[in-house]
Amino acid sequence: MSSLFAKAGIAALIALGAVPAASTASAGDLSMKVREVRYDPHAARTCSPVLAVQKARYDGMRYAHIADMTARRVVVEGRNHRGPDRIVFANVPGCPRWHRGEFHVQ
Repeated sequence: MSSLFAKAGIAALIALGAVPAASTASAGDLSMKVREVRYDPHAARTCSPVLAVQKARYDGMRYAHIADMTARRVVVEGRNHRGPDRIVFANVPGCPRWHRGEFHVQ
C-alpha cells in the first residue's frame, strides 16, 4: 500500500514539474510580430478647407468661403437663393455637416 502512495507521489511531482516546462515551451512558440507603421505627413487629420468649400458649393451655396475654423468646427459662409447662408462642418476627415442655417448680417 505504501509503494502505491510512493508511486502516486512521484507521478504527481513529475507532473507538476512538467507543467512549467510545457508552458515555457508553448510561450516560446508564440512569435511576436512587429507591425510596420508608416507616418504620412500628408494624411488629413482635419477637415480640409478646400473640401469644406467644395461641399458647401455642392449643397447650393454661392460665394462660399471659410468664415471661421476652430479645432472642432469649420464654418463656411456664402449665399443661397434666399440670401446669406452658413454651413458648419465638423473638423474631422471627410468634413461631415453639423448644422446648416441662415444668419442675418448686422
